[in-house]
Amino acid sequence: QVQLVESGGGLVQPGGSLRLSCAASGSIFRINVMGWFRQSPGKQRELVANIISGGSTNYGGFVKGRFTISRDNAKNTVYLQMNSLNPEDTAVYYCHANQNGVNYWGQGTQVTVSS
Repeated sequence: QVQLVESGGGLVQPGGSLRLSCAASGSIFRINVMGWFRQSPGKQRELVANIISGGSTNYGGFVKGRFTISRDNAKNTVYLQMNSLNPEDTAVYYCHANQNGVNYWGQGTQVTVSS
């Protein structure tokens, strides 16, 4: 079992920045992928960004260079730096991990972009 704990969400003005963190604990051996999804009301959950065990990264098409995913292996933590936020980025952001084909999810953290 893998446990994921997110932090860093909140309210930010348009054009602002936030940094999300996701700490993994438990049986973290051979976690293949870690990353972030988001879901806003009435929409499907969508990929924001992920990082593969070899270090390669993937981003959702809407990111357009505004977000950066990174990881600290010593802390078993993945970060999502989000810049140039706009109201369309308002959503619940979920940390995700895949270990040997099994998906794990965090509880979600709310990000609200509003003036």
